[in-house]
Amino acid sequence: MDKNYIISKLSYAITNNIGDFGRNQYLLKRIKEQEILFESDKKYLKKILGLDNIEIKKDKQTDMSKKELSIFLNPNLIKCSLCNRDIQLNEKSTRQDKNWFHLDCFNTLSKGKEEKSRIKNTYENAENTSNVTSKIKKDPVQILLTATIFIFLIVTVYFLLGPISMIAMGLGGFITMYHVLGASKKLYSKNISGTRAPSIFLIFLLGSPFIIATLIAYEGYTLLESPVRIILLWAMTISFWSTMLFVPMAVLSKHREDRQVDIKEFPTISIIIPAYNEEKVIAHTIEGLLETIYPKKEIIFVDDGSKDKTLSIAMEYKDKIKVLHKENGGKASALNYGLVYATGEIIVIVDADTIIGRHSLKEIVKGFEINEHVAAVAGNIKVRNRVNWITKCQALEYITGIQIVRRAFDVFGSITIVPGALGAFKKSYITEAGVYGKETIVEDFDQTIKLLKAGLITQGSSKATAYTEAPNTLHDFVAQRKRWYRGNIQVLKRHSDALFNPRFGYLQRLSLPYLFLGMVITPIIGFTATANAILGIILGDGLYVLQVSLIFVVVHYMMSALAIRIDGEDPKLLWHAGFLVFGFKQIIDFLLLKAILEQLRKKKATWTSAKRIGV
Repeated sequence: MDKNYIISKLSYAITNNIGDFGRNQYLLKRIKEQEILFESDKKYLKKILGLDNIEIKKDKQTDMSKKELSIFLNPNLIKCSLCNRDIQLNEKSTRQDKNWFHLDCFNTLSKGKEEKSRIKNTYENAENTSNVTSKIKKDPVQILLTATIFIFLIVTVYFLLGPISMIAMGLGGFITMYHVLGASKKLYSKNISGTRAPSIFLIFLLGSPFIIATLIAYEGYTLLESPVRIILLWAMTISFWSTMLFVPMAVLSKHREDRQVDIKEFPTISIIIPAYNEEKVIAHTIEGLLETIYPKKEIIFVDDGSKDKTLSIAMEYKDKIKVLHKENGGKASALNYGLVYATGEIIVIVDADTIIGRHSLKEIVKGFEINEHVAAVAGNIKVRNRVNWITKCQALEYITGIQIVRRAFDVFGSITIVPGALGAFKKSYITEAGVYGKETIVEDFDQTIKLLKAGLITQGSSKATAYTEAPNTLHDFVAQRKRWYRGNIQVLKRHSDALFNPRFGYLQRLSLPYLFLGMVITPIIGFTATANAILGIILGDGLYVLQVSLIFVVVHYMMSALAIRIDGEDPKLLWHAGFLVFGFKQIIDFLLLKAILEQLRKKKATWTSAKRIGV
């Protein structure tokens, strides 16, 4: 099929918001460069474009006229001057006084001079006015999923748990209401110093899993008479407890983000790309940043002593970006080197294998207008190479982690990891909190905690999308997660003082305790529950094990469906939700426990990375 025809159809999809905007931009670039597409990309294009053959043929004259092609490629030519929406080619339209209108919009011109004047003003201000917000439409599917999750939890507790276990579950409901009421008063709270006594809430939060376990153990001994059931109920209670907190907070965060208005001013931003041996991917990253829409930006590429062609490839763009070179010293060192040359008010960090969305810079800067104390804004990281089981599981893991768990922290301005793949920082706050440290091998996590401990706020943006290359083999996946988990434990140890000092606000009250729960308690519970489930089947209690397992799966499927709906992602990923309960989850739990044991043995943590495939 003719390449220009595919480009025109894909450009039309971008103009009319068909499919995934960021992925469309990425594929458009690859097709223009006549690069090979993955089968998953071809299936995606076939779905949104309705084309049977996506094979690209070079240099064939298109049958489409230049005028038609320009309409596809230039969205400004088909904007309605009244409603400012795109006029699709299958919609009736008309033109008057050099202005284009939907036919229905044009008919309103007959209502008199006053209406005509309003239309004219709308047209004149359309390009400059982006902060006019329309009424937010409530998503009935999102509301239905949220209600279904809570109804399912309540019904399950009523029919499966005993009275003492129901009290334990009630504690989770109490904590949820406590947080919802606290979040309804104000969006963020500056974490200022105080002279309060140690946080009672923190003690309760850390001790409650063991309190609940004791209650359920007593009830299990007196009523259930089965140690297998005791452990499974404990695991289910902890899981339900977290769900009852994260789901309402995620919905609240989504509602607040939808109410944000577009930015009024464009602060100067400096984009730093640290790179070491990234010759397969660096060109795509740089070109993606050059094409990103933002009026005042500078791109700073920092080569950290690469031994391949990374630097020479970057030098091809030296007329458009700053290209720096230094001896190898690690990612933190490269970031600090780039900060010296950065002149922007906002520093945006982008990994060398990341392609950001066309409007991501504007969206990520928007987060700083929420509150003057916002120090950092985290982007929405997506997996772009969804080619097999492990990459699709990672894609779903990212979606649920960002749209459910991270949104809960976002409500309180206490997101703990502003990712290196796409994260923005106020330069002045980085200077105050201190530059990137080399004490850990996860510099993004460490830097974010430093900002939170300084009493600042971290925000998230789901509209600032970035597409990264995930490990596509088990070996590379293990290598990546080995660094992540060892580094995360390093950060928890390094900043453990924040767990017990109330001066650190929501970092101490909510974020770090739940990270501790997720990194230490959850994998222990997971392995214990799995072992007990196997034991229960052996002892003839397989039906009960099956019931509990189905409950876990159903809850996780519903949470995954909610996350996918919030993010507007591919519903087909939901097929992999079960693996995040059985299969993929056990790999994660094993790697977390391995990292804990290596830390206890004081084994040196080393930098490990996945092999690039250059998609």
